[in-house]
Amino acid sequence: MAPHHVLVLGGHGKIAQLLTPLLLRRSWDVTSIIRSQEQVAAVQKLGEIKEANSGKLNVLVRSIEDVKSEADAKAVLDEVKDVDYVVWSAGAGGKGGSERTYAIDRDAAIHFIHASASTPSVKRFLLISYLASRRSKPSWWSDDQWKAAEEVNTQALPTYYKAKVAADEELYKVSKQRGSEFVGIDLRPGTLTLDPAGKVELGKTKGSKGNVSRESVAKVADLLLASDTAKNSWIDLLDGEEEIDKAVERVVREGVDAAEGESVY
Repeated sequence: MAPHHVLVLGGHGKIAQLLTPLLLRRSWDVTSIIRSQEQVAAVQKLGEIKEANSGKLNVLVRSIEDVKSEADAKAVLDEVKDVDYVVWSAGAGGKGGSERTYAIDRDAAIHFIHASASTPSVKRFLLISYLASRRSKPSWWSDDQWKAAEEVNTQALPTYYKAKVAADEELYKVSKQRGSEFVGIDLRPGTLTLDPAGKVELGKTKGSKGNVSRESVAKVADLLLASDTAKNSWIDLLDGEEEIDKAVERVVREGVDAAEGESVY
């Protein structure tokens, strides 16, 4: 596969720090956007790969929270230059109240989606969301599983849910409009853990909740970005019984899309 230049938004996050070295090992260049100077050293260490032909890592300190328009997001893309893949791994992390959650997880994410889709060089946008982020009960979940998802969305994480589902839907709609020119991949893990990567359940999961290793999320994201035939889709992810590479190959080959049942689908 030809080399790529990946813009990683939220580059200091745990998943982003696991994903970045995987991308570099593909001989892809990575520009990592982080929010503070104090994070620079930790992220720069990710580029210290002692392998031939590893990609180059560039670290930029920019506030995603300050992105208030598509033009602001486009300015970041233009500054980095020659980006063809974008990964959204940013988020308010529950800090700063509902206003900050909406500003980052919904508004800034949507601004970057639109800015990316309007930038001819950008061909893919991978957004990391969460498993229960949907408005309708999918046919593959039981009533109890849907009830559990609704409890998360209405009681445990109501603001986060509203922000994430809006961004998820916008990515799907924009990718649908652009067709094969711009592929939106929405990776939707369950409860994140620090366990080592293992086998997974990928695509349409049997349940609406469960754990998944952050390292598994990073490995799935890496393989989805590297797949020539991945299409616009929501892809749900839990720990499971299938090897990661086989799971990704199957989901892409079969065109599995967990957005089925949603109005955007």
